Amino acid sequence: MNDGATPSMQIVRVGDRALLVVPQADDQLDAMVERLRHSPLHGMQDFLPAAATLLVTLETEADAQGVERELRRLLQAPSTATRRTAVTADELTVPVRYDGADLDEVARLLEVSVDEVIARHSSAVWRCRFVGFTAGFGYLHAVDAGLTVPRRSQSRTAVPPGSVALADGYSAVYPRQAPGGWQLIGSTELAMWSLDRPRPALLAPGTLVRFVAAGR
Repeated sequence: MNDGATPSMQIVRVGDRALLVVPQADDQLDAMVERLRHSPLHGMQDFLPAAATLLVTLETEADAQGVERELRRLLQAPSTATRRTAVTADELTVPVRYDGADLDEVARLLEVSVDEVIARHSSAVWRCRFVGFTAGFGYLHAVDAGLTVPRRSQSRTAVPPGSVALADGYSAVYPRQAPGGWQLIGSTELAMWSLDRPRPALLAPGTLVRFVAAGR
C-alpha cells in the first residue's frame, strides 16, 4: 500500500478495511463523490464524504490495492467528473420563508441589506457536500455565494425543524429539532427527513439545492 502524498492527493490506510482520501482541492472531492455515487468501484463497500476528506470502506482487506489504484485514476481527471456532476446530480427545490431570527444580524455582519442576503441565498445553486450532525442534515456549499458568516456566539438549545441557516460558508436546513449555533435566516415546511418515505433523507452528498423565496 502506498501511503505517500502526490501533488494532488493523499491516500492512507485506516484500519484493515478502509482508505482515507485527502484531495488537494474541493472540486476533486466533489467530483469523486459524484462518480462513486453513480459507479461504485469493485471492492468498495461504502463511502463517507466530509468537509475535506473521503472515507472509503472496503469489502475485504485484499481489495485495498485495487480500490486505491482506481481512486488515484479518478483523481487524475477531476474536470471530466465535474462536468458529469452538472448533468447527473439530483436537484431539490426548497421554498423558504425568509423570517429567521438572525436575518438582520446576518445582513449586519455582511454589511449588506436584508434583501441582498435573500437575493444571494435564493439565487445561488447549493451543493450538498456531506451529511452529518444529525440524520438528514446536509452541509450545503455554493461557490461565490458571498454568505460566509460565523456561528452565533451562543448556541440555541432547540432550533425548530425546517429552520434554514448559515454558518462558516455553508447553508443548511434543520431536519428536526436540535440544539444549534447556526445563524437562522428562514424556514421551510418541506420535511427534510421522514421515515414515511422510501428514502427518508431528501439530501445526499452531491444533491443540488435551489432555495426559492416564499415570502417574509
